[in-house]
Amino acid sequence: MTNYQNQWDELADIKDELSGRDWFFGTSGNLSIRVGDHPISFLVTASGKDKRKRTNEDFLLVDGSGIPLEETPLKPSAETLLHSSLYSKTNAGCCLHVHTVENNVISEVFGDQGKIVFKQQELIKAFGKWEEDATLEIPIIHNYAHIPTLAEEFTKHVQGDQGAVLIRNHGITAWGRNGFEAKKVLEACEFLFRYELVLYQTRALLNSNNSSYRVSV
Repeated sequence: MTNYQNQWDELADIKDELSGRDWFFGTSGNLSIRVGDHPISFLVTASGKDKRKRTNEDFLLVDGSGIPLEETPLKPSAETLLHSSLYSKTNAGCCLHVHTVENNVISEVFGDQGKIVFKQQELIKAFGKWEEDATLEIPIIHNYAHIPTLAEEFTKHVQGDQGAVLIRNHGITAWGRNGFEAKKVLEACEFLFRYELVLYQTRALLNSNNSSYRVSV
């Protein structure tokens, strides 16, 4: 592990932090971090592991196609192909995929539109959008069971070295030029999703109360 100890430790620290937020229900989610560029190699979470625990079998090193580069009984995450596509198309250095209640609900509410758009929200600055009237659009794609098809659809919406894509009723995949940036993008998205849901619920409650008041008067 001497050649990629730093990347291993960085990804393990990110996993610990996200685990502390309870974002890895039922061993769900997958994480990766780039190790090499020419040829591409990266560490990715091992399939079926409890991500709330920190062990020496949390990750394995794979090549640009997601094939293990070292002899190991571990299997890479079932969605490793999405990470492979991302690293081959961009200079991203880290990719994080988590399942939360908020991102699943948002993906279903806006799924038919194929995207959710945020504007006049402070946290879109995490995406480098500093203009006063800036907007942030997060694509929502179908949750194909066939991973190569899912990866192909995902890659269509990868437009730069940082970004995010929602998979309908599945989760969010966020990435950045390094671990810090990928985590920042993920955190900003989760805040925006939660805000949108709370705002929707608050408006519905206010409308309901106003209707009741008008009827009683």
